[in-house]
Parts: sequence; structure tokens; C-alpha cells
Amino acid sequence: MILAFIHWDPSPEIFTIPGIDWPVRWYGLMWAFAFIASFYFMNKIFRAEGRTDKELDSLTLYIILGTVIGARLGHCLFYGPWWDEYNDYGQLMSEGYLSHPLNLLKVYEGGLASHGGAIGIITAMLLYCRKYKESWIWLFDRLVVVVPLAAMFIRFGNLMNSEIIGKVTNVPWAFIFVQEDNLPRHPAQLYEAIFCLLLFGLMWWLWKNKRTLVGPGFMFGLLCLLLWVERFADEFLKENQVAFEESMAINMGQWLSIPFIIIGIVFLFRSRGLQQQGGHKARVQGE
Repeated sequence: MILAFIHWDPSPEIFTIPGIDWPVRWYGLMWAFAFIASFYFMNKIFRAEGRTDKELDSLTLYIILGTVIGARLGHCLFYGPWWDEYNDYGQLMSEGYLSHPLNLLKVYEGGLASHGGAIGIITAMLLYCRKYKESWIWLFDRLVVVVPLAAMFIRFGNLMNSEIIGKVTNVPWAFIFVQEDNLPRHPAQLYEAIFCLLLFGLMWWLWKNKRTLVGPGFMFGLLCLLLWVERFADEFLKENQVAFEESMAINMGQWLSIPFIIIGIVFLFRSRGLQQQGGHKARVQGE
């Protein structure tokens, strides 16, 4: 029966650059693809809506910094140990960030949290809008078009790293993560990647065909609701990432998803009210 499962054992490293002993990793490559693909589609959006290349270049810098800084800080705050952790034999298992604050800068070692990345992106967008006098709700509704596309690439990077693995299962499409153990598990990273690709298709279609028919904030609210509801549900199929989650009724990823779900619902109701106001104004002007 085990032959029906997928044996997954790719090397996280693609190749090593000669002379400097610096490996090119799938995870880093997927992050690069995430930014390149996002820039490509945001360029189409900006040009279609009369924004300049200079504005997009500035926004891209804000988003890259916000994503990386937010994702790293999110991992350290939500999942990383703040104090040195030792096993029962007194051996150091992990270094705490208070004892070793420079470890915060070791992004190349991994440790990026999607919830922190989301907070970082929102913060960066607000700072951008403040400086360049852009409508924040307009920008939120456009940027969410490419967010699930970027998330798809990053989850594929997690799959190539054999990390964020799913729980043991007997479904025929289960993956045996050889680098972890020899048990068939849910490919939870792949579930999220496929969902994000479908969500990108929906958001792209909405922007192309319905953006003038929905109220401000609708697309942002819809993205928050769908993306984080899926994340909440997918966590039931994943192994907990850190030991302290074992004592929690729902894990850290689910707790952190709840505020985004609430924000999504609020923005959907808010956009409906703004849409009705816009329609009322249009009727009054027509009279």
C-alpha cells in the first residue's frame, strides 16, 4: 500500500556557486519568483489605471522591505524562543533572541511567518500611501490581486524544503517526506499552494471585470476572508511547528488568522455600504 504514496526527497539546494561556497536554494528562488511575478501583474494594474512606473518602483521597494522584515519579526515573535532552550541533559537546543539578538538578522537560515509578512505588507502600504498621498483603500484593493500568487510560490518553496509538513494520513496522494520520517502525510504546503493559485485567478478576474461594480475595500475584504479561512482550516491538517502549540486548543497559526478573518468580514460589509452610497449619489446626480 505504501507504494501508492509519493516519496518526496528533493534537495533544498539547487546548486552551489563556485568559488564562494554559496548555495542557491529552492526557497530563496521561490521568493524571488514571488516578487518578480507580483511586479509583473502589478505593472499591468498600474498602467491600466494610470499610475506611473516610478510609483510602482517605489511601492515595490516598500513591499519587499515590509514583507521580509514583517515575516522575520513575525516568526521571532510568534514562533521563536525568546530565551535559550535546553533539554533535560542541560544541552542547548535553541538560542533565544533576547540572548542573541543578532540572530534576528539570520534570514538566510529560514524562519519567516506569513502572518508577520501580512502585517509587514499592510504597514509598508500605509507608509507608502502617507508619503505619496495615495488612496490606501485603492491600493489595498489592487495589491491583494497578487498576494495569493506570491503566497503560492512561497508555499511551493516550503514543499521543496520538506517543511511545514502535514499530519499522518492514508489518502492516496499522501507524501512521504523522506527527510522527516517514513510516514505518509498530508502535503499541506501543496494544498495551500493550489488554493492560492485558484484565489489569484479569482482576484485577477474580479479586478479585470468587476472592479468598477464593487465598493471600495471589497477585494481586500474578500481576500482576507478567503485566504485566512483556508489557512485556519489547513492548520488542522498540519503538524504543529513549535512545542508550545501542543497545549493549545487551536494552534498559533489559527489564532493569528482570526483577526484577519474579522477584518475581511468588516471590509466586506463596509464596501457594501460604500457601494450603496455611490449608487445613491449617482441616482441623485442623474435626477
